[in-house]
Amino acid sequence: MKFQIDKEVFQDALNQVQHVVSSRTTLPILSNVLIEADELGLQLSTTDLDVTITRRIKANVEVTGSTTMPARRLASIVRELASTDIEISVNEEDAAEVRSGPSFFKILGLPASEFPSLGEFVDAKEFVIEQKLLRDALRKTSYAISTDETRYVLNGVNCIIGEGMLTLVATDGRRLAMVEQDLEFPAGNESGVIIPTKAVNELQRLLNDEGELKVYLTAGQAGFELNDSNLVTKLIEGNYPNFRQVIPGDANHRVTIERETLLNAVKRVGLLVNEKTNSIKFSFADNQLSISANSPDIGEAEETLDIRYDGPPLTVAFNPEFVMAPLRNLDQDEVFVDLIDESSPGVIKIDEPFLYVIMPMRVAN
Repeated sequence: MKFQIDKEVFQDALNQVQHVVSSRTTLPILSNVLIEADELGLQLSTTDLDVTITRRIKANVEVTGSTTMPARRLASIVRELASTDIEISVNEEDAAEVRSGPSFFKILGLPASEFPSLGEFVDAKEFVIEQKLLRDALRKTSYAISTDETRYVLNGVNCIIGEGMLTLVATDGRRLAMVEQDLEFPAGNESGVIIPTKAVNELQRLLNDEGELKVYLTAGQAGFELNDSNLVTKLIEGNYPNFRQVIPGDANHRVTIERETLLNAVKRVGLLVNEKTNSIKFSFADNQLSISANSPDIGEAEETLDIRYDGPPLTVAFNPEFVMAPLRNLDQDEVFVDLIDESSPGVIKIDEPFLYVIMPMRVAN
C-alpha cells in the first residue's frame, strides 16, 4: 500500500476517529486505526467493539491495500510534521514508512485481517433527519444521562420515533430532560431505542448545523451516516422507565426569568455550597427571587433577582449544578420555571417543545 495525502486532511480525520480508541484495552488491535486505500482515497476506521467510527477522505493512492497502525501515535506524529505533504508506504509485514519533508518514521502495525468486522445493517429501519435538529435535541438532553452503571438502561438517551415525532429523553433519577421534534418518517418505522453515552458524545462531535444525516436502526444497533463519516453503535438493551409519570401536572405558579441572569446568579451563589448538602435555596416572593447558600464550615452567599412572580412566598432547594446544566445548553433569552409547592419537582420550560424536571432537596430550617 502506498499513498500521498495532505497533512491537514489526514490530521483532521485522525482526530475525529481516535476518540473511540481506548487507552486501556487488552486487545492491541483496538488501539489501532484501520486504513484502507482504494481508487477513491482512504477510509479510516476505529472501534472499541461498542462504537465504530469510519471516515472517508481524499488521497492520491498509488498502490491499494489495507493495514492498521497505532491510532494515537500516528495522530501525534502527523500533528508534529513540519511539511504539509505526507507519503506513506506499507510493506507486507505491515510496517509503515512515513515521509514528510525532512522527517522519516517507521511504524510497526498489525494486519487489517485482525481488525473487528464493521457493523452491517440488514432489514434496518431508515429515516433522514436534519443535522441541526438532532444536534440541538442532543445538546438539550444529553447532560442528564445517568453515570450510575448499576442502572445501565439510564446510561444513554432514550430515542422514540412515532406519531410523527422524535422524542429524546435523558434522566438520572434526580432530573429529566426531554425534547420533542416533529419528524416525517416512513410508516412502519416507529422505534424506541436507547443510544449509549459514548455514541451520543461521538455523534455530537460529528453533527453540523447544516445538512442531513441518515439513521439506520435494527434491534441491536444504530448507524448514522453524515459528512463523509459513519458511526455505528450497539444499543442499550432493556426497557426505559416510564418517564412521563414523573413529569408534574399543571403548575400552581409560573416564574419568568432571564436565562443568562439566572445562570450567572446560581453560578456565583454555588461557590459557597457545602459538598455534603450540595443545595441552594430559591425563595420566591413579590416579584423577587432570593438565591442563597449557607454552609457552616464555609460561609454564606445570597443574590436577589427581579422576576415576574405574584404568588405566595415559596422556598425550594435544588442542586445548583442540576439547575445550571439546562441553562448552559439552551439559547433562549427567557426561561419559565413552573412550581407546584416546596416539596414537588420544579420544571424548566422554554417557548419550544422542551422541558426539564428537577427534584427538590430538603430545605434545612
